[in-house]
Amino acid sequence: MALIGEAPGFLEVYSDGSVRRLIPEVVVSTDTQSSKNYKFKDVIIDSKNLVTGRLFLPNVTKSATKLPILVYFHGGGFCIGSTTWIGYHNFLGDLAVASESVILSIDYRLAPENRLPAAYEDCYNSLEWLSYEASSEPLLQNADLSRVFLSGDSAGGNIVHHVAVKTIKSNISNLTIKGLLLIHPYFGSEKRTENEKAQGAKGFVEMNDMFWRLSIPTGRDRDYFGCNYENNAEEVSKEEWGRFPNVVVFVAGLDFLKERGELYAKFLQKMRVKEVKLIEAADEPHVYHVFHPESEATRLLQKQMSQFMKSY
Repeated sequence: MALIGEAPGFLEVYSDGSVRRLIPEVVVSTDTQSSKNYKFKDVIIDSKNLVTGRLFLPNVTKSATKLPILVYFHGGGFCIGSTTWIGYHNFLGDLAVASESVILSIDYRLAPENRLPAAYEDCYNSLEWLSYEASSEPLLQNADLSRVFLSGDSAGGNIVHHVAVKTIKSNISNLTIKGLLLIHPYFGSEKRTENEKAQGAKGFVEMNDMFWRLSIPTGRDRDYFGCNYENNAEEVSKEEWGRFPNVVVFVAGLDFLKERGELYAKFLQKMRVKEVKLIEAADEPHVYHVFHPESEATRLLQKQMSQFMKSY
């Protein structure tokens, strides 16, 4: 039994198809719990596919106040990650307080056991769950479904784009997506970017290629639409691109994927999406907010996300 894929400290994939995930510190929830200035609770999104979510609700003083809701998709190359990881838990709990919003973070099915488009299906279905369950779930009683935002980091940022495309084509009832917040989005293509061709990039390229190999459908290459968003752009009409939500793309100056985020923002501008912002954290690495959820840079990111949400 040979090791055919590895992210040291996180993932081992073997030739017999078995997968071993090395789980970092997590925050377990058994029921509605209070922590710091917010409550959190795990919910079942899809019992058949074992998809769950974690809700975060800030302790607001005015119970009648309607709060926007942010749906968050974690990163991890589609193969690792969870909303229960302590970095995600602390970041999203604090973001709920900073942005005065309800947050629903999704634990979608992971590859290679569940290859794309499984993650897209699960995350889109989470919006349908939200539209149906908001009236019966206590932590969603004050959620404003006319002000929904989608966010995610790395692979989660990729998911944001594809869920948004599906949503504008299907139009979920009683739910309006006002904006997208992509953090260090994970995209790719067979054609290498300048960053990927640069000297010293070999290790990053090999790791990215491994995650794509494990997550895209067997037999497909990196021009699969889930990796290369340009390859299904024509399926979205000019009128539908006109209804695409407002977007902010966050990139990090020390992130190998920075160029991919910049190219995505330029692509949306070419498609004439209403508003596209690009914000850079100049001296930060990839997904710094997960590994350092209480850092000064993370607090600034939360402030910038909050300002974007409050403008719509």
